[in-house]
Amino acid sequence: MNTTTHFVLTGTPIGDVTLVANGRAVTGVYMQEHRHQPDAALFGTRQESARGVLRRAAEQLNEYFHDGRREFDLMLEPAGTEFQHGVWARLRAIPYGQTRSYGQVARELGAPRSSRAVGMANGRNPLSIVVPCHRVIGANGAMTGFGGGVERKIWLLQHEMEGALSLEYVARR
Repeated sequence: MNTTTHFVLTGTPIGDVTLVANGRAVTGVYMQEHRHQPDAALFGTRQESARGVLRRAAEQLNEYFHDGRREFDLMLEPAGTEFQHGVWARLRAIPYGQTRSYGQVARELGAPRSSRAVGMANGRNPLSIVVPCHRVIGANGAMTGFGGGVERKIWLLQHEMEGALSLEYVARR
């Protein structure tokens, strides 16, 4: 089993993003100043140019920002608890350009009283953007915390809403 990790930095409209992979799957997508970013020593060896899994991740991230990609089809292996994995799977089901509250996600998981736990799992998501934790907002519509900063969360939501509106317009023509 390959446990060697590598990382690459890729530029995006919201700043550099660190992509981390173990050779077969992406294990981390971290923005600059990411709140719960692990020690950089755990990222492994830096690749000057992305190869393999990291190349696919960088390409798909670029397509998300510039070419209308709405979903990611990467192999993912984030470290986390069983509950966190359940939350992250649920986040991936939130459609592009839409949002859910922490309470809605908790109810969709069949655990309506666990909105705080959903918030904690959301905050510990190691795969920002790819697992779209930015699509989760407060019950009153408030832009609550985001590992990459609330400003980036707002930017990502606006980016997706504009993309969703553009696609809806094209579909109606």
